[in-house]
Amino acid sequence: MSQTVDIPQEVKDALRKFRFARRSAGSAAIVIKINKAKLIMEVAEQFDDISIEELAEELPENSPRYVVLSYELKHKDGRTSFPLVLVNWSPTTSETGMMTLHASALLNFQTTADVSKVIEVRDGPEGLTKEEIDAKLA
Repeated sequence: MSQTVDIPQEVKDALRKFRFARRSAGSAAIVIKINKAKLIMEVAEQFDDISIEELAEELPENSPRYVVLSYELKHKDGRTSFPLVLVNWSPTTSETGMMTLHASALLNFQTTADVSKVIEVRDGPEGLTKEEIDAKLA
């Protein structure tokens, strides 16, 4: 029997509100976790004007998360844009059952969040850096 993780309406609403929020500077993030007992997704935290390094430190070392990131990207021609990026935070130290649930729900979450660019982070805070994101978005 396969388990599916539901995305409740309040999570969809939070994602929509986050997506359309006006930003003029800094990166922002909304962190989503899976409640294993209820098999639903929940908003864990939300950050406004946070650096990538601060965000990496805030994420749990032993538990996977989906992070929708509104990233402040400075272009070579001087423009600034705020692309949405999905950070698939899945540290290798996470419990196997949680990792399986997390991996199985990723595509559904990515579709719901309407984010095309996905960055995989498996090696903890060291894997989530401004340089890493800039390289993936370039």
